[in-house]
Amino acid sequence: MSMKLILQGPQADQATLERLAAMAAPASSTMLHARALRADGFDFTPDLKAQVEAAAFDAGVDATFIDAGRLLSDFKLVAMDMDSTLITIECIDEIADMQGLKPQVAAITEAAMRGELGFSESLTRRVALLEGLPVEALGRVYEERLRISDGGEAMLQSAQAAGLKTLLVSGGFTFFTERLKTRLDLDFTHANLLEAQDGKLTGRVVGGIVDAEEKRRTVERVCAQLGIDTRQAIVMGDGANDLGMMSVAGLSVAFRAKPVVRAQADVALNFSGLDGLLAILA
Repeated sequence: MSMKLILQGPQADQATLERLAAMAAPASSTMLHARALRADGFDFTPDLKAQVEAAAFDAGVDATFIDAGRLLSDFKLVAMDMDSTLITIECIDEIADMQGLKPQVAAITEAAMRGELGFSESLTRRVALLEGLPVEALGRVYEERLRISDGGEAMLQSAQAAGLKTLLVSGGFTFFTERLKTRLDLDFTHANLLEAQDGKLTGRVVGGIVDAEEKRRTVERVCAQLGIDTRQAIVMGDGANDLGMMSVAGLSVAFRAKPVVRAQADVALNFSGLDGLLAILA
């Protein structure tokens, strides 16, 4: 099976991309746009992959080896994590900042994302620190701090135009996923529900926690609902709690991810925006 190599980076120039492509000695190369190049007709080996990826990383370039014929239209669903994937922030860290507790909460978040702490335990501990915070603080985080990651809207629009359904599955909170569902015209969302009484957070989550296993089950449920195999899904994430749902996907994408996630993903976008997926599946 022939492979293609996609090289891309937000600061990459043509000379850099061509220099990296030359390491594979391709029969042909084509500029996809000013910051992306496709190389074809080379002998793929694991050693070549490792060498090109290392050199590309040092140059601030994403290098992706993938089956030459793979297209966006081969898939039926794109599923995304929310915090630090579809959006640039960790919502719970920013909520905690309203309480002056961001360092404590962020430290727990980081430990969970690296896989050093179970997600359910970490979420319970973090949410408990939010007790007494006015619910209106969530609105301030959404309006003042939440931003879509680079290329996120372009990626979603292209996926939707190609007929893919969209799923946002998050260990974060429904307050944010529901607003993003409307804003971005997403088909499905699933997240944790924060409990509130008298206009203030209680420090608890209502119902079960959306942890790594629940994320995987959600992708499986949505695929079953759509009548597709999970191998027809693209799954994008950044943390250890995304590995379960990424493992059942036809294409797993690590976005600005922790090393443990990059090591297990099919594709790693370390520098490009989420729309880097479009060049890979063009």
